Amino acid sequence: MTDNNAASQEANKENAAGPNFAVQRLYLKDLSFETPQGPAAFQKQWKPKVNQDLSTKSAKMDDNIYEVALRITVTVKDEEETIYLIEVEQAGLFTIKGIDGPQLAQVLNVTCASMLLPYAREAIDSTLIKGSFPPLMIPPINFDALFANALKQASEAESEAKSEANTH
Repeated sequence: MTDNNAASQEANKENAAGPNFAVQRLYLKDLSFETPQGPAAFQKQWKPKVNQDLSTKSAKMDDNIYEVALRITVTVKDEEETIYLIEVEQAGLFTIKGIDGPQLAQVLNVTCASMLLPYAREAIDSTLIKGSFPPLMIPPINFDALFANALKQASEAESEAKSEANTH
C-alpha cells in the first residue's frame, strides 16, 4: 500500500514539473467605436468595403504569467467615406510553465490568440448592434498558418540579411 502511495506521489511530482498551461483571466482591454458620419450614415444606401487588421502581442508579467492581447481593427467604408471604425483589444492572463523557446512562442501566438478570438468577435458584434449597425461576422482565423507564415518571413529576412552582410 505504501508503495502505491509513494508511486502516486512520485507521479504527481513528475506531472507538476511537466508543462502546464492555464487561463487566469480573460478581459476586454480596449474598445473604440467611431461613426464619423453620425446619423448621415443611416440616411443613404451604401456598398460597404470592409478592411480588417489583426495583431497580437504578448508580455511576461511575472514568473510563468503572460499577458496576451489580440487586437482587431475593422474599418468599413463607402467609397472613401468611413462609415464606422471599431477596434477591440481582447486580452488574457495565462500561466505557462515548462514551455520555452519556439514552443512558448507558438503557445502565446496560436493557442492564446485562438482562445481570445471568440471574445473579441462577440465584443465587435455587440458594439455594432448597439451602434445600430448589422452584426459583422469576423471569419475564423487560422493562427497556426499566420504563425508559420510569420516564422517563414522572419527566416527569409534573416537569410537575406546574412547574404547582404557576406557580399559587403
